[in-house]
Amino acid sequence: MKRHVLTLVGVLSLLATAGAAFAQNGVIRVNVPFKFQVNRSALPAGEYSLSPIGGSSQVLLIRGTDKSIMASNANDVESGRPSDRTKLVFRCYGDRYFLSEIWIAGHDRGRQFPKSSLESEVALDTQEHDVILYASLR
Repeated sequence: MKRHVLTLVGVLSLLATAGAAFAQNGVIRVNVPFKFQVNRSALPAGEYSLSPIGGSSQVLLIRGTDKSIMASNANDVESGRPSDRTKLVFRCYGDRYFLSEIWIAGHDRGRQFPKSSLESEVALDTQEHDVILYASLR
């Protein structure tokens, strides 16, 4: 029992560290040249800022210069090496783009958006490839 508790404490502290790293790095700013989906929401092309809500990186606020605003849950994702640049990764199916991941330069942990039912449906008929947009961190 004691071993399970220690394991749980270790896992929770790793998750808290990943969230704190994202939250402390400020706001991500990016120009997205195409319309895209985040979960069930469609967003137009344009300038966006992404930031954690309430000190937690589990929920991200996505704000466009066109006054569009949305919040979305994102899960932890880990890479074998730190990201060389701050970037957003989109899964692309034909001319449909879905926000997939966010990485901050210098960190080996990022955020990943779960596939929506719409994306899963589109993926059945179309070959997937990734599109990477580099962003600035402020």
